[in-house]
Amino acid sequence: MLTAQSATVVRATLPAVGAAIEDITGLFYEKLFAAHPELLRDVFNRGNQAAGTQRQALAGSIAAFAGYLVDHPDDRPDVMLNRIAHKHASLGVRADQYPVVRQHLFAAIAEVLGDAVTPEVAQAWDEVYWLMANALIAIEARLYAGQGVAEGDVWREWEVAARTEETAEVASFLLRPADGAPAPAFKAGQYVSVQVELADGARQIRQYSLTGAPSAATRSIAVKRVPGTAGTPDGEVSHHLHTHLREGDRVRVSAPYGDLVLEAGDAPLLLASAGIGCTPMLAMLEDLVAARHEGPVTVVHADRSPATHALRIAHEGLTAKLPDCAAHFWYERQAGAGHRSGLVDLTDVAVAPGTRAYLCGPLPFMRAVREQLLAKGVAPADLHYEVFGPDLWLAAA
Repeated sequence: MLTAQSATVVRATLPAVGAAIEDITGLFYEKLFAAHPELLRDVFNRGNQAAGTQRQALAGSIAAFAGYLVDHPDDRPDVMLNRIAHKHASLGVRADQYPVVRQHLFAAIAEVLGDAVTPEVAQAWDEVYWLMANALIAIEARLYAGQGVAEGDVWREWEVAARTEETAEVASFLLRPADGAPAPAFKAGQYVSVQVELADGARQIRQYSLTGAPSAATRSIAVKRVPGTAGTPDGEVSHHLHTHLREGDRVRVSAPYGDLVLEAGDAPLLLASAGIGCTPMLAMLEDLVAARHEGPVTVVHADRSPATHALRIAHEGLTAKLPDCAAHFWYERQAGAGHRSGLVDLTDVAVAPGTRAYLCGPLPFMRAVREQLLAKGVAPADLHYEVFGPDLWLAAA
């Protein structure tokens, strides 16, 4: 992996690069989009760019990867790389785009750090970049081959078979391939990218978890209308889908990807979600029910109220179909009989030894649940998570 000479240089310069990494990534995106405006228009999430979250996620992944190489020069962080590669594959990222990224990233590094970037420093960080890039390229090639598609050619036309208003904020869409061919296989917990053309001609892309059973002939997604917050716009794609997508309409959908999938085995399972994070958990529950799973399953969900809990009836119904399943639902308000009030508190929730936990929801929720599960003896390697949007978990680590 990382050569001894480069490891020494990276270790010595990592504090300086880490301190400036957000400035570097911010300038990198400016340079990249100035040279290739089509990438901001058609690939990168404009909302995340406006909010700065994509810059934070990139900064976090670079710093985490470099730090890992310094501490483990003969190894690589495969969990992080796999998560990034799945996101890239769902967007149709190609190997020939990595040299373009390298060009503008290193131009930003040189501009921000100035004379500190000696030829020796540039060579060491170039080695870091290509170790990460080539690992991602190799993983993405395997992911494309696994779906039987050419590199980057992940898109198909799908038709909306039905639309259901689940809550005031969430609509679900039942989809079928427009060409009548079989739907591609997926694993419970995975997602697809959805690409829409907006009024200004931009083709924006967002990922949505598949909610139905992997064995079904159709595919279903649930889309929450994302409101803007201070300084950020409303979610462009979610508002477009809510406003325009109706039964009979067509939409471009990618092949399924994602690394938050159930591992084979009889280990006790815990599926924890909050808000729209329940969507991958529903697919997992569908899969467990279809497989007649008999092992212990604990379901944890948090929401503002029963009325805002999207797909609540399905969530409750699937847990009832499993022979050894304990369900715990927390609502901040209007919690009824059998439900809990307030935020998730696992103090009196039994967590069996050897439990594998799967988390999806807002970062504060996942961090709180992770901390509680670690305190209950769940091994860090058995805690798996999915983040909607840029992965800021590493950025804040």
